[in-house]
Amino acid sequence: MTVLKLSALVLITALLIGCAEPQPQNINNACDMLNEKKSWYSAAAHSQERWSIPMEVTLAFIHQESSFKGKAKPPRKELFGFIPWVRTSSAAGYAQALDESWKEYKKENRRRFARRSSFKDAVDFIGWYNHKSMKQLNLASDDAYSLYLAYHEGRGGFSRKSYQQKDWLIEVAKKVQQRSVKYRKQLDNCSLEKPGSWLSRLLKRS
Repeated sequence: MTVLKLSALVLITALLIGCAEPQPQNINNACDMLNEKKSWYSAAAHSQERWSIPMEVTLAFIHQESSFKGKAKPPRKELFGFIPWVRTSSAAGYAQALDESWKEYKKENRRRFARRSSFKDAVDFIGWYNHKSMKQLNLASDDAYSLYLAYHEGRGGFSRKSYQQKDWLIEVAKKVQQRSVKYRKQLDNCSLEKPGSWLSRLLKRS
């Protein structure tokens, strides 16, 4: 490979990594969102099939964590009250996954190149994390309330009921549960266009 070709490849890769997919127009309606982002439907369905966590639960998590913004990060602390400083946590991406949790996910699933800014990787991460919580804590797969508390506090924190000292977190978990139910009702009453292959899409346009 010539130096010119190598440079071009590096530039293209950097551009692809740096470009964040735009937020869906209507994040409050699961049908509108998944019909707009057809590849997201395939990713969410695959996560549901692989980890036995309902699609609406995973989507409700992402709505709460990042509002479906792939480059979302926590706010920075302020030094002297006005100078931007370090971020409040290492959370990043659609799932707001922490560094250590993401590292564990990649290692356990042999997904070395998984990215938190990738929707496909994020929904698989949430499915994986919630599946482990479901098994270890004996939770129902559609219990978005308890699963979110375990997601936020960690499974150890959930077992110790650390969330009982955080009224605000309990309210957030209730919101996630309510959104999960809302998404389920929407998904039950709409038709989703499953993405076809690039060839079928080309033939459809011709």
